[in-house]
Amino acid sequence: MPRAAERWFVTGAAGCIGAWVLRELLARGDDPVAFDLRRDERRLRQVFDDPADLARIAWIEGDVTDPAAVRGALERSGARRVVHLAGLQVPLCAADPLQGARVNVIGTLAVFEAVRALGIRRLAYASSAAVYGRDPDEHDDGDARESAVATPRTHYGVYKLANEGNARVYSDAHGISSAGLRPLTVYGVARDQGLTSGPTKAIKAAVAGLPYVVRFTGTSDFLFAEDAARAFVAAAERGPDGAHLYNVHGTAATVAEFLEILFSVRPASRVRIRAAGGPLAIAGRLNGVALDQAVPGIGRTALPQGIARTAETFHRLHQAGDLPLEDLDD
Repeated sequence: MPRAAERWFVTGAAGCIGAWVLRELLARGDDPVAFDLRRDERRLRQVFDDPADLARIAWIEGDVTDPAAVRGALERSGARRVVHLAGLQVPLCAADPLQGARVNVIGTLAVFEAVRALGIRRLAYASSAAVYGRDPDEHDDGDARESAVATPRTHYGVYKLANEGNARVYSDAHGISSAGLRPLTVYGVARDQGLTSGPTKAIKAAVAGLPYVVRFTGTSDFLFAEDAARAFVAAAERGPDGAHLYNVHGTAATVAEFLEILFSVRPASRVRIRAAGGPLAIAGRLNGVALDQAVPGIGRTALPQGIARTAETFHRLHQAGDLPLEDLDD
């Protein structure tokens, strides 16, 4: 017997992971409702194989920092499944910490309050491996586990840690179950913002025949964007009761190793693409066992396959004149 379609409410739907989540939900036969400041389909047009699928998405425009707007949008959507992705990345939070707190902390509280008011019992939300702060000069030894003491070294990481604490309170006080997912370097089509977007931009530059410098080095955990989307959908649907935190592990590799795979796909780019700077102030290796045990069957795309698929899509978009390149100027 076929599974009945479900209505989903996705905040930050115009972002990279948001676009992939919408794609995943449509592929499952579900009905996504996208919530963002404005109806912006630029990333969706890159991610969706069939442009006609864009018409299947309902949009509600609104500001996640406005609790009344969030509650009203969730109520109008009729959704009982929620994926909360809205947030500002590390550089924007550093440039404007007050606005970063409004979007990342107040916005998340607004979503939890809306969920509580409407009697929804479960959601998945975006935390980040940025909670695992470390001194960039420290040796990165071992995989970060959820039980590790979190010592974020950026405003962004501090905001995410606050959200995790608030999620525990909503579980204890109101019985709302949640899965806070902690990815690190998400890469793939439509990843164009934030410091860790550099590896994806390197792929784009290689396809377009342009120079590019990835502005960090060292080890990072590279997660294919499509895999990230599957993890959020699975956690929102099948996560256990209570407030839980999960690393979303992809492949731990150095930026140099990432680029070597890219050069094997696009050999001519070797003379134009490089990495510079120090490692991220974030633990570079994630242990993903807890998520695999709690929500089995998500799967991972091997790093060479993910880079090759991203390059193939970028090539197709570039040939059609539809590959945005303005993000390479940062």
